[in-house]
Amino acid sequence: MQLQQLLSRARKAVDDYHMISDGDVIAVGISGGKDSLSLLYALAGLRRFYPYHFDLKAISVNLGYDIDYRDVEKLCKELDVELTVVSTEIKTIVFDIRQEENPCSLCSKLRKGAFNDAAKSLGCNKSAYAHHRDDVIETLLMSLIYEGRIHTFSPVTYLDRSDITLIRPLIYVNECDIVGFQHNYNLPVFKNPCPADGFTKREETKLLIKQLDKSAPGIRDRLFRAIASGVIPSWRKE
Repeated sequence: MQLQQLLSRARKAVDDYHMISDGDVIAVGISGGKDSLSLLYALAGLRRFYPYHFDLKAISVNLGYDIDYRDVEKLCKELDVELTVVSTEIKTIVFDIRQEENPCSLCSKLRKGAFNDAAKSLGCNKSAYAHHRDDVIETLLMSLIYEGRIHTFSPVTYLDRSDITLIRPLIYVNECDIVGFQHNYNLPVFKNPCPADGFTKREETKLLIKQLDKSAPGIRDRLFRAIASGVIPSWRKE
């Protein structure tokens, strides 16, 4: 995927769901993975020509691992986006003190809290997560299988506790295209140091979809069309 294609799909999502307004200050969550760095590229690109003026702040929540941010800092500087690294003890709390058997839920809650606090302190009224099209589909299946309900995350969500609106501009972008973008633009990705990485329900669901696609090719497109058709109220376009 080339930058122009990424910008086009992000622009369509932003327009379809009215994600950006004039004067917004948007916190971009940077995990160091391909998705979050592609999101940073997309929003920095949109900022140059989008009809509404908005500003960006990159925020990375460090869970307590020794991570070299120099390459990410260099990219942020090239894109003219300020990077803030938030130091936490989440790793110690989740794995050492609590010794969680299923650590992802608590880790996610603590990480999002630290991210939102940093976003508010930087004057942000919106935050952007890098969930892509495959994440949308996987979350739908996980909700059906493990919760018995038809649900996935919304393109836009207002978080009343933090008074921040969460947007997801990459919902029209396939994960495989992000992989291509990563290679084409040599994104400074660093490996997730979390010991639970790769051993989650989401990974199992990803493999399930891959297996289903062999017997029913095109299942990803059909599932996404079902979601985008508005069967879930928060996905209905105005």
